[in-house]
Amino acid sequence: MSDKKDHKIKVVNIRLVKEPSLYSPDPIKSPEDVVKVIAKELATYDREVFLVLNLKLNGQIINMNVCSVGTLNASLVSPREVFKSCILSNAGAFICLHNHPTGSLSPSQEDKDITKVLLEASKIMDIHMLDHIIVAAETGEMYSFKEDGLLDQLRARSHSWER
Repeated sequence: MSDKKDHKIKVVNIRLVKEPSLYSPDPIKSPEDVVKVIAKELATYDREVFLVLNLKLNGQIINMNVCSVGTLNASLVSPREVFKSCILSNAGAFICLHNHPTGSLSPSQEDKDITKVLLEASKIMDIHMLDHIIVAAETGEMYSFKEDGLLDQLRARSHSWER
């Protein structure tokens, strides 16, 4: 007969830990609002950083989560890491942002690919992806997938049961 200690199931707790706020309590209504809140922070990094702004349905920022810190020109992004903070924050929507330390505003093929994957996952998770914004290093200029129409193009091309 085996010992009862071998059959114990460990109980874990996963909690969102709130840090002091660095950002505005104002609702996000446009990519320019996002830039006002976060672009200065992103423009200072010398490596690619991918983060998520979790939002209430009214556009108010709940929190920001750094999902990945990469290299000079790449960052590994997992949908699991993106949606972990969305779920823990009870977010109704989210905006992805990342910087290009090279200063380029053009989305790479990898940027387009991860955006498409996140759009597909957002439909399944029922957490609306509002935009993916690229911020150029040092200048703080931005490129918005939504404003450029690329977000809607990728959404239309995604394989989904909602088609």
